[in-house]
Amino acid sequence: MSASSDQHPHRMFIIAGEASGDHLGSDFVSSLKDITARTGDNIIFHGVGGPHLELQGVESLFPFEELSVMGIAEVLPQLINIIKRINQTADYIVKNNIDTVVTIDSPDFCFRVAKKVQKRSNRKIKFYHYVAPTVWAWRPKRAKKVAALYDGLMCLFPFEPDYFIKEGMSATCVGHSAITRAQEQKDRVDVRQYYNIPEQRKILGVLFGSRKGEIARMGPLFVTALQAMLEEQPDENYHLICPTLPHLATEIERLTEPFGDRCTVITDKAHKWPAFYAMDRAIATSGTVGLELAIADVPHLIAYKINVLTWAFVKWRIKTSFAHLGNILLDRALVPEFLQWGATTDNIKDGLAQLHVSQTVQAQRDGFRDIRLLLCGEDKEKPPAEQAASYILSQIKA
Repeated sequence: MSASSDQHPHRMFIIAGEASGDHLGSDFVSSLKDITARTGDNIIFHGVGGPHLELQGVESLFPFEELSVMGIAEVLPQLINIIKRINQTADYIVKNNIDTVVTIDSPDFCFRVAKKVQKRSNRKIKFYHYVAPTVWAWRPKRAKKVAALYDGLMCLFPFEPDYFIKEGMSATCVGHSAITRAQEQKDRVDVRQYYNIPEQRKILGVLFGSRKGEIARMGPLFVTALQAMLEEQPDENYHLICPTLPHLATEIERLTEPFGDRCTVITDKAHKWPAFYAMDRAIATSGTVGLELAIADVPHLIAYKINVLTWAFVKWRIKTSFAHLGNILLDRALVPEFLQWGATTDNIKDGLAQLHVSQTVQAQRDGFRDIRLLLCGEDKEKPPAEQAASYILSQIKA
């Protein structure tokens, strides 16, 4: 199979079932177009995606928001429609002579489409997946199932490909798109000037989480820990900034009322990375934001609490020693983690105090430099999207 000429265009179907995948897919298609413009290869794109993929000319088969549901309570009412969309997508791929399918994240939907197509098609269609399932965190046996469904895999982290290669699958690390986004958006705005933050104040980032449940659990804990820290260190002249999503702003503003005009809630997506780069220190609810803070070189700690029964279940299944992706990448406790029983006011307050120690700050920043290198993929001269595009072209031309 090859990336074909004008007489025989190569038909590629992209599936991105959520906002992060839509961003990845858009960058990926843009890079493919740039490369094929130079090589003369002709690829026609079809797919399922959101507004960013549509800007690249990939018209969505149906509104991709229908796939953006999480949790049993949310999925069950939509189950019939999701099954309908799986069948619709598989039928389209088979009937329209698609040569290659690239699925991005959203494994529950994407893997089911792959299975349906392979059952229904009487011709070889190549399948590639972008963003490896977290087999390193739990359910490592999934690597074998993925290898049975897909011809190749594009991973974000350097420790991931080996899980799949040993199952006989082609896999490569193309790097993490946050590296590119951080650089592209770093200087969009001067956060201090835009939000009238006095120059003499240090900026302390407070990341409460991206879901209402996380904010409800972590918000009061963060606020009491911050108040305790400021009481113990009255000479520290801090201004709090809280980047968040617009629909969460009201709750975060309510939580941070005790800090008055020394706190700014930021909801503009374009200001997210400039806000990170403006921070002197940060405290965050565990999640991808920890990795983003490491990319932005911000000394920080993370914390997390969940329901006791859920915690017991997660602890039983989890295969990693750490929660912070940076710690997992380095295989050491660079960033302090205060999880479940360790997530207390005193522990977090003391952790924040440690972020004032110059040796601690320097040690974190040395580690962050190593993390950024690990996130650049196998070809550190190319951005992740270009590495992904180059990998796919090499595969379909093989």
